[in-house]
Amino acid sequence: MPGLLDGKIAIVTGAGHGIGRGHAVELAKHGATVIVNDLGSNVSGEGSGRDADVVVDLIKARGGKASANYGNVADEEQANAMVQQAIDEYGRLDILVNNAGIVRDKAIWNMSVADFDLVMNVHVRGTWLLSRAASQHWREAAKANGGSTYGRIINTTSGAGLHGNFGQTNYATAKGAIVALTLTLNVELNKLGVTANCIGPGGITRLSAGSMGVTAREPDEIPDDEFDRFDPSLCSPVVAWLASPQAGHVSGQVIRAMGEKIFWMNGWTEEVILNNGGKRWDAEKLGDLFATDVFRTKAPGLRMGG
Repeated sequence: MPGLLDGKIAIVTGAGHGIGRGHAVELAKHGATVIVNDLGSNVSGEGSGRDADVVVDLIKARGGKASANYGNVADEEQANAMVQQAIDEYGRLDILVNNAGIVRDKAIWNMSVADFDLVMNVHVRGTWLLSRAASQHWREAAKANGGSTYGRIINTTSGAGLHGNFGQTNYATAKGAIVALTLTLNVELNKLGVTANCIGPGGITRLSAGSMGVTAREPDEIPDDEFDRFDPSLCSPVVAWLASPQAGHVSGQVIRAMGEKIFWMNGWTEEVILNNGGKRWDAEKLGDLFATDVFRTKAPGLRMGG
């Protein structure tokens, strides 16, 4: 029986551990050839190593196809080279999963500019750089193919980016920005046949384990017959589906997959609309207006702050 992703070429960034590792293994399971990217740094973005090799070996041991990449997603030259590696080794790129990330958590009054900039660099700049390099490849492919091609971008957001989280003004800002980037990629790339979506994963990973006081398990360390709702790879089947031909009609969406549940997010919508009939609002009257027309009657569940 053909695999869901047979013949497809994929890049998964930050795939040496946790969620990215789960994605890489899942894509390969369904027939994709995977370039496993990982800088090999620690959770704070320090150092480098060959963590990607472990995942490549794991995929090959299970009968899949994979190769390693050790580039820094936030470096323009290395990001471009990652996409070029797919083209040089396999002739093209079909799927890009932007997952690489780090954390440097502190309350805002203790956070340094360096902590903010580095997290933004890896998450936002890294996602943008890889998306740009892939988009340039797909645009040229579309020109050569009558205006359309096959392309899938799956970016990574989080609950912090969608709802906020104490001690993560850098990380939450980055993850929120990735949603906006994804929505814009959908607008720009859809006409080429390229989709762009966001996955919001759950589970316990190296990035979250420290703050939770627990030990993270790699997806492949969890027995196949055990359902662990903290397994970081539980969202990976959704990523594989979004990467597949079956999901060609799905773009510009944010989907959270946590434990046994999938949440199709609705984003920012107009909860209450007030109309002043072509007149300028009076700031002194807005408090009473909001209290009666917004908070008490039309949106009783709405709250400010807290």
